[in-house]
Amino acid sequence: MTKNLILWLVIAVILMTLFESFSSTDSSVRTQDYTTFVREVQSEQVQEVVFDGKVINGLKKSGEKFVTVMPLADPAIIDTLLSHNVRATGTKPEKQSTLLAIFISWFPMILLIGVWLFFMRQMQGGGKGNPLSFGKSKAKLLSENQIKTTFADVAGCDEAKDDVVELVDFLKDPTKYSKLGGRIPRGVLMVGPPGTGKTLLARAIAGEAKVPFFSISGSDFVEMFVGVGASRVRDMFAQAKKNAPCIIFIDEIDAVGRKRGVGMGGGHDEREQTLNQLLVEMDGFEGFEAVIIIAATNRPDVLDPALLRPGRFDRQVVVGLPDVRGREQILNVHVKKVPLGKDVDTSTIARGTPGFSGAELANLVNEAALGAARHNKRVVSMEEFEQAKDKLLMGAERRSMAMNEHEKINTAYHEAGHAIVGKLVPEHDPVYKVSIIPRGRALGVTMYLPEQDRVSQSRLGLLSNISTLFAGRIAEEMMFGTDAVTTGASNDIERATMIARNMVTRWGFSKKLAPMQYEKDNEGSAYLGGASSSMIAMSDKTAAIIDEEVTDIINSCYQKAKELLEANKDVLESMKDALLKYETIDADQIDDLMNRREVRPPVIKSKDEKSDDANKQDSDKSVEKEDPKTETNPSTQAQSDEKKDKDEISDEVETSKTDNNKDNEE
Repeated sequence: MTKNLILWLVIAVILMTLFESFSSTDSSVRTQDYTTFVREVQSEQVQEVVFDGKVINGLKKSGEKFVTVMPLADPAIIDTLLSHNVRATGTKPEKQSTLLAIFISWFPMILLIGVWLFFMRQMQGGGKGNPLSFGKSKAKLLSENQIKTTFADVAGCDEAKDDVVELVDFLKDPTKYSKLGGRIPRGVLMVGPPGTGKTLLARAIAGEAKVPFFSISGSDFVEMFVGVGASRVRDMFAQAKKNAPCIIFIDEIDAVGRKRGVGMGGGHDEREQTLNQLLVEMDGFEGFEAVIIIAATNRPDVLDPALLRPGRFDRQVVVGLPDVRGREQILNVHVKKVPLGKDVDTSTIARGTPGFSGAELANLVNEAALGAARHNKRVVSMEEFEQAKDKLLMGAERRSMAMNEHEKINTAYHEAGHAIVGKLVPEHDPVYKVSIIPRGRALGVTMYLPEQDRVSQSRLGLLSNISTLFAGRIAEEMMFGTDAVTTGASNDIERATMIARNMVTRWGFSKKLAPMQYEKDNEGSAYLGGASSSMIAMSDKTAAIIDEEVTDIINSCYQKAKELLEANKDVLESMKDALLKYETIDADQIDDLMNRREVRPPVIKSKDEKSDDANKQDSDKSVEKEDPKTETNPSTQAQSDEKKDKDEISDEVETSKTDNNKDNEE
């Protein structure tokens, strides 16, 4: 922006100077008519005149300059001047340069052409090379000295690193493999959810191998002009061959690599032409061995099969969500620049963050540091990490939101119902925290802390989850009657219905139907290279049985939750009172309520303790386990709805759930 502003200022100054030189006049010279000039000569007021054709520049005896123009040729003027002692001189006519005349006449046109070329250069990538070179590649070349990332900076994906180590070994010593007749994978496709470190791993490969690194996004190939994408692919590979051995990294390759032949409406498809050129360059008639293509995507299901065959992308490296050990390693990398308090234990934070990606863990550390700075602390304690995690999962607290007494009581019953049934049903994640403080769009939340990472779910566990989801609505119905039930359970009903339907149509948990798949994933569509319908052809009788089975599961779980709450109605009342008193209760207080004991007050640090924590500058990462509750109750975990991935069972059924009470119906 500053560069463009300076350029326009320079152009404006040049134009003003030129126009000033072309039309320069002396403002001190007075113009007068010829008759007045003759009279002044006759009255001997004029001292000297200079003839320039018909233009007469004169100087009076008083020192005043003037200019006049003869209307007609006047030969007698010379005699008049001589008779009155006026000095008369003339100027030699200057011949104007032909080139200058041409330049002056064509200057406006040249200026317009220059401005047009300038804007064309700006539109085509900041003026690199020829302004009309639309087909030039936009890949950014990073030399081996510019890439500082190594495998030491990549944590939480050890298996993925093992798969790409031999790529680095090949780029360092290609003869090691060629002697044995081996051929290094020509292309590596990195697959995984967003934020798991696919791009970081690609940079680490280039940093370890010390080779040039071309980086480009899939969307950079396609332009508004036909044929530009294919031209840019050719140019990129031509540059790569000149810098071989090297690495080409294509981020979000699904932008140009989607399945061909699925476009609607016909006509020319620029994306397909770009993909065809990419296929030819990767494994066409002219092969090459010294250029390795690394691509990243989180949608491998929509890529064209020709792109995934051996010879193009020979290997697929899955960069998945880290496990508890991987999360701890990632946290250790990100907290190196953060001064930590003595109570911070990254292993505890890792156990309480199942399902978090590397990017989310980095954001967690950043939010904790911002929270500590906001409170003028010198170190980041465990309290800031807990608050940051709650904020990321559930949204910021909305304590300023006005709720009347009836709404608070209703929310307290709703969340207490979730917590009680969650504690009593089998194979359910332990209840960790219950709050009636509004967060995000929810009026209250019930959080569950998984004891370990879960990759599958049993039928009993699924039924327990459904029962827990309906418990909030049942608690409202028990205490206020059927007519007083609110719409706060809309999200609970939606999630419970989805689980029950998947149990019948996808997971084979039906007692009346064979273990078959009756419904496809509804993620794909014809525009994305998938099926246009999510339903598998079936008879009306089968569809009716599916509806009956889903209804039976819902009704049985609903009845189970209702029986548990009726048997613990006194606990429901006690938990409601505790929530109204403390607003948030933890696992210890929940255990007291379930065992029908007096609720212990929440542990709150005094101002002196908080002041001491703020003044500590010890960044030692060891954990002082003086309070046994710290060992048995690690950090909280609330899994938001956005973390669900409908393609996996483990994500269909939340490993830790947040009950969005009164979602969208506040």
